[in-house]
Amino acid sequence: QVQLVESGGGLVQPGGSLRLSCAASGFTFSLYAMRWYRQAPGKERELVATITGTGGTITYTDSVKGRFTISRDNAKNTVFLQMNSLLPEDTAVYYCNAWVFGTSRFGQGTQVTVSS
Repeated sequence: QVQLVESGGGLVQPGGSLRLSCAASGFTFSLYAMRWYRQAPGKERELVATITGTGGTITYTDSVKGRFTISRDNAKNTVFLQMNSLLPEDTAVYYCNAWVFGTSRFGQGTQVTVSS
């Protein structure tokens, strides 16, 4: 079955960095665009970044441009989110996502907390 498993979250001070990973299984990873979403307490889930199957097209929400980098390793069925210059407003649960077999799939999420 389709599985998405995120890791790499944690507590970091403002200005710090984290690298999130999402290991995918159950589908042909290289054929699918992958996305990172986040959801802060009391807010709707927000699309953060998207990368196409080949990695040739990448998009970001405005608030993370220049700070976050999405990438993928198709040999390892893994998508990454490198987060630099973190701000308190980046605090959220981060989820990876793929539309597979006509269904939007999310992992269980990983908590990122930016606080001094």
